[in-house]
Amino acid sequence: MMDRYALLKINLALLLAACTSFSFSQKVPVPGRTVVSLNDQWDFSIDTLSKSGDNDAPKGLNWQKVNLPHTWNAADVMDDDHDYYRGKGWYKKTFKLNEADQSRRVFLYFKGANQQTEVYVNGQYAGKHSGGYTGFSIRAGNLLKYNGVANEIAVKVNNSLNEDIPPLTADFTFYGGIYRDVYLVSTNNIHFDDPDYGGGGVCVTTPTVSTQKAAVDIRSNIVNSGPTTASLQIVTLIQDQAGRQVSTQTSALKINAGQSSVITQHILSVSNPHLWSPDEPYLYTVSTRIYDARSHQLLDELSNPLGFRWFSFDAGKGFFLNGKAVKLIGASRHQDFEGLGNALPKQIQVHDIEMLKQMGANFLRVAHYPQDAALLEACDRLGIIASVEIPVVNTITESETFYHNCRNMVREMIHQNFNHPSILIWAYMNEIMLRPKFEKDKLRLEQYYKHVVELAQSLDDICRREDPSRYTMISNHGNFDLYNRTGLTAVPMLVGWNLYDGWYGKDINGFARFMDHAHQLMPEKPMLITEYGADADPRLHTDTPVRFDKTVEYAEHYHHIYLKEILKRPFVAGAAIWNLADFNSNLREESMPHINNKGLLTWNRQAKNVYYFYQANLLKSPFIKIASALWAYRTGTAVNDGDTTALQTIRVYTNLDSAQLCINGKLLGWQKAIDKQCQWQVPFINGENMIVVTAYDRGKTYNDDVRINFKLQPANLKRVTNPFTGINILLGSKRYFVDDFNHEVWQPDQPYQKGSWGFIGGVPYAVNNGRQSYGSDKAISGTANDPVFQTQQLGITQYRLDVPNGNYEITMDFAELMGSKTKDLAYNLSRSAGSQQSADRVFDVYINDKLTLEDFNIAEQYGKARAVSKKMQLVVTDDNGIRILFRAKKGEPVLNALQVKKIY
Repeated sequence: MMDRYALLKINLALLLAACTSFSFSQKVPVPGRTVVSLNDQWDFSIDTLSKSGDNDAPKGLNWQKVNLPHTWNAADVMDDDHDYYRGKGWYKKTFKLNEADQSRRVFLYFKGANQQTEVYVNGQYAGKHSGGYTGFSIRAGNLLKYNGVANEIAVKVNNSLNEDIPPLTADFTFYGGIYRDVYLVSTNNIHFDDPDYGGGGVCVTTPTVSTQKAAVDIRSNIVNSGPTTASLQIVTLIQDQAGRQVSTQTSALKINAGQSSVITQHILSVSNPHLWSPDEPYLYTVSTRIYDARSHQLLDELSNPLGFRWFSFDAGKGFFLNGKAVKLIGASRHQDFEGLGNALPKQIQVHDIEMLKQMGANFLRVAHYPQDAALLEACDRLGIIASVEIPVVNTITESETFYHNCRNMVREMIHQNFNHPSILIWAYMNEIMLRPKFEKDKLRLEQYYKHVVELAQSLDDICRREDPSRYTMISNHGNFDLYNRTGLTAVPMLVGWNLYDGWYGKDINGFARFMDHAHQLMPEKPMLITEYGADADPRLHTDTPVRFDKTVEYAEHYHHIYLKEILKRPFVAGAAIWNLADFNSNLREESMPHINNKGLLTWNRQAKNVYYFYQANLLKSPFIKIASALWAYRTGTAVNDGDTTALQTIRVYTNLDSAQLCINGKLLGWQKAIDKQCQWQVPFINGENMIVVTAYDRGKTYNDDVRINFKLQPANLKRVTNPFTGINILLGSKRYFVDDFNHEVWQPDQPYQKGSWGFIGGVPYAVNNGRQSYGSDKAISGTANDPVFQTQQLGITQYRLDVPNGNYEITMDFAELMGSKTKDLAYNLSRSAGSQQSADRVFDVYINDKLTLEDFNIAEQYGKARAVSKKMQLVVTDDNGIRILFRAKKGEPVLNALQVKKIY
């Protein structure tokens, strides 16, 4: 038992340590633990020279200065060839240490490097790590030089495919580099540590919580690296959000030299705890400190957040937090950003969670791998419930090394993120039977499935053993019978389903049927919808949305149906939209190559219409937003000759009862909000249009406004009152395309009518993949405006524009869309990719009776799926406008897009 004098000294030390982070004794000039960033001034080089086993960067590399976080794939993931560098890269840095550091333990801590990392200190091997999404520490003290002598760290990172390291395949990009922070950590010989799994060494749990009282357990792993046995005092202090002491406990520990010891402190004295929830994310702080029992010197200290909450999942009634039913609605997240790759500063990590919270969400699925600590710290502070998983995606390798790496990743994930009160779920597989091996060998396939389930069971066992307080989960794609038959659905505590009916699957109503079917056959298993979404290229719009057209409007329709079905089923505990933001997937083609466009936000975090849809449905405070404001540059054709306006839809999202719209000072009347939205057919004039929407609630006015620039096309091109200046037309298309870079808007084609413009002959091109009703989803090389070239009129005979006399610039856009296999990629859940017969087309093009293109063979002259633009100038003097004639010599002529500009 301690005497009163010793206890007084410890309490004084606690007070001074809280104020200064140093020991109270002036005789100890070095603090217990120092953590210093090593992010600045690294030398980096791509390495195509070194061989395995090299212990330093080879000579002849081309070095450049970089700061961390850094990836070497920030730019090349957007290259047209759908390839990016996957190989080795070297990083080097020099630094100096003082003489005082020589008696301390020194570690290098890497928060994340993808995916195989070897570390060398002063030319000597120091350690390695497999896996790109969890942190690791390297004990470097015995290899370092002190007394102001320069040290060099050399780090080899390799993001090549390795069959023994997950992920093997996935619908995201495997960026290479040291893409998270690196720290130099210095401690006393006696310190907290988690040497095997990169955790802090202190785990905080709350075995019992109620509104009246809470119990807290603090499990600490303490290492004595010194030469003698140590007598210690372990002191834990719990403080509330205002910094007031709530509870404290002191425990004695004796630990031999060169040994480690685990001590658990039980604190049962937290009365009337302030509970943590999404509505009120109240956090306490747990400070755990090691003191020398004799000198009362502070040896080490760690602080962790503490949130008091209790929770459960019920298979029939959903999710409960602190005794109340809560529907989890949120999104999944990938960690990359336009121009930065995955090497994001903490501000962006935090901003993502702020955007999720501002949407009204309460749930984040951290997918498909553990992410930066700043993300989860923000979830703790802002009240976002989180699920975290390891990157076992699509397929496994049946090897003991692969299994070992999976098990190690689970332990690292849990140990490094254990103390985040926001985390309620550990997950460890995603769509693992989507692309099974051995599909042509049924016996071998069944053996493979057996190994998948065995691996899942071993990972689930680890999760439950390491952290029995949280739930476990696997996310599966929509093949219920396969997952259920093989027994995989029986392994985790929760089952997640990634469902895309109405996107990859044909029938959007299949979503509701699937949920009901799954619940009927597994009534004992809690269910979440862990993915659902539809691509929304923010440049594409339409008045007639259809599946797989990539327009903003179809995504709105899709989410409206999905959210409605999710909310009406209490047995669906929660749902995570795929995805919070657009992200890079290098092998993707489609309207925006390399990008998965299912995000609520764009790749650079600009909100899309669907983000506002969820705000209207989830926010509790009054909300109104002109969602169509994002389509701020428009074009359209007047319905009748002489009309000075063109009608287009404006959609407004609001959680208020009704709203009114005013355009250019003219009221269009009130609309009652149906399913959180109002919409008007708005008459746009040529030029700038000012739109204001207004709503009222409890005596307060809420409004939103936008300026939309509209280019009105006359119904009669020779109309003097609204003279024709130019037009951009997408053939074979029903969608608009906004080219923000060139400030141009492209509009859908139409059949020719006298006095106007349009095609004669042919049909819209449609790829035979069971998804798209028109156009192709192939990437078009040689352009950033793929949608301009992804549709075409097949078998066109003429194009007419009855423009007035004058000088014109005409650009005809072509791309050969036929003749190659549509890729069957991992994300294609319907597996309906197909191939088209090779085109064998040769044709001539005449403009106003003049031969302009002779024996034009797109594929032979330019290749397939490549943008070809033919520009020419033309003088119209005969009052007959522009007449383009296509004369087939072999196969069918095509035209993808047409741009006409009146020069004068």
